[in-house]
Amino acid sequence: MALNRAERLRAAVERDGATCIWCGRSFTPLVPPTTEHVVPRVKGGPSWPENEVAACRRCNSDRGHRGPVEWLEECERRGWEPDEPRLARTLAMLLDAIARKGGQRRARPYLDAQLRRLRRRATVGWPGGQLA
Repeated sequence: MALNRAERLRAAVERDGATCIWCGRSFTPLVPPTTEHVVPRVKGGPSWPENEVAACRRCNSDRGHRGPVEWLEECERRGWEPDEPRLARTLAMLLDAIARKGGQRRARPYLDAQLRRLRRRATVGWPGGQLA
């Protein structure tokens, strides 16, 4: 049975911890979590738990439809502490889910490009550039 949006958000927080993936702020009543699609819906990203993480409203709104690696780098430029290993795990989980479930024709090339870009970061020594 499919989870509704609130249940998927709760599952993401339980799976990943109660901090924003992008800025590292802890979730509180003043900084509530929101559902963030790692591969944006406009790029073909599914509303599956494997494609969703918890982010604060500010980060979710500021990111818009930017790619996850591009936004990760912007967060670092802003002096925030994005969770790159969590991003790498989420992208890998989504890749596995697409292989199992099929479909997602539009998301596949986008996901592949993001994974390549993340691997390049790890090999050129970007700050925090470690793949899980």
